[in-house]
Parts: sequence; C-alpha cells; structure tokens
Amino acid sequence: MSLSLFETGFYGRLRQQAGDHWHAYVSHDFVQQLAQGTLPAAAFRHYLTQDYLFLLHFARAYGLLVSKLHDPVALRTATASLNAIVNELPLHRAYCQQWGISEAALLSQTEAVETFNYTRYVLDVGHSGDALELLTVLMPCVAGYAEIGLRLLQAPATLSDGNPYAAWIENYGDADYLAGVRASLALFETLARQRAGAARFERLATLFTTATQLESAFWQMGLNHQSPLSP
Repeated sequence: MSLSLFETGFYGRLRQQAGDHWHAYVSHDFVQQLAQGTLPAAAFRHYLTQDYLFLLHFARAYGLLVSKLHDPVALRTATASLNAIVNELPLHRAYCQQWGISEAALLSQTEAVETFNYTRYVLDVGHSGDALELLTVLMPCVAGYAEIGLRLLQAPATLSDGNPYAAWIENYGDADYLAGVRASLALFETLARQRAGAARFERLATLFTTATQLESAFWQMGLNHQSPLSP
C-alpha cells in the first residue's frame, strides 16, 4: 500500500484539514520511541492493556455502524471489520502474555481516562449521528494506524534487529490487515460521495480532528505511565 493513498479523496481532505493535530498523532514521541526500541517497557505494557479495553468498545462501535447501513456491499465491509476486531481479541491477549500481562490482569484493569474519553466519544457520535459521522471518527484509528505502521516500516531509521517492538511494527505490513484498511477507506469514500455535501464538511472535519486529538492523547497516556503492571 502506498502512503499516497492516505492523501486522496474525502479522507485525504479531512486528514489535511486536521493539520498539526494529524502530524502530532502520526509522529508522536510514543511512536518514535517504538521505532527506536527505546520506549520504556512499562509504558508499552500499559498501552497494550488499555488498547485491549479500547478494542472492546471499538467492536461495539462497528456493531453500531453495521446497524446503520443498508447497502449489501457496505454491510459486508463493515461486518468484515467487526469480525476482524473480534478475532483480534484472543490474539491481543496472547501477545499481552508475551509481555508478562496475564489474562486475569488484562481483564481486571480499569479504563484510563484517555481510553474512556476516546471510546465514549466515538460511541456518542455513533448513537447521535449517521453512518458517515460514525465512520468519520473511526477512520483516524483505522487508517491512521496503517499510515503510522507503514511509515515506520519504510523509514530507514526504524530499528529492526534487537528492537523489542519490531513484531508490533511488522504487523502493520500484513497483507490481510492492509486489505481491510483499503476496504474501510473505500466504504468511507462511498458514504462521503452519498452523504457529505459541502454543508457537512465543517462538522465532519471537526469530528475527524477531535478523534485525531484523542488518538494523540492515547499515545501520551502510554508514554506517561511509569509503573509496571502486575502480572
């Protein structure tokens, strides 16, 4: 997948409109330290735990998206994304165990404020808005993580040998994962053509940028964490 894909279409317009907020998200210190292998392990463990809790709500949001769609192609795309998230949950638990986080510890963790703020924002938009608004606040995560992962994979400065986070980074080059991102982008562009008239751009841009800021806060939450998790 070419990085230029993220600069095109309605998604590309929203990404450009987010400006410095988008740059702060995709170039966050958390991401840079992952690339260099210098991120404190405690910060990564905290991020992994909160990311699992985030995924549970992300699955709920995709279930809500499915309920708002009628076109068979759109339904298949959204349902495939929902299934991918649900299927990722046991894989995420297994990966956490490799980092010393037992399933019991994972399930007993309390949501961080940043996790709560982000996931409830997405769900609130989903309940109050239409399918386009909901997908708008989902896309900074769906396509943003793909962009971040590909940038890291393509950057000469990214450390592979001896980097404890190399496997995490390499996941974002997986062909099936990238195919899912392309499908989500295609669905978003279809909904935008159908529903995103000029009068809606400002509202959708605000939703997209807010979700982007919440993504940055999620990175910062991990970076700020100093205490190791109990296994």
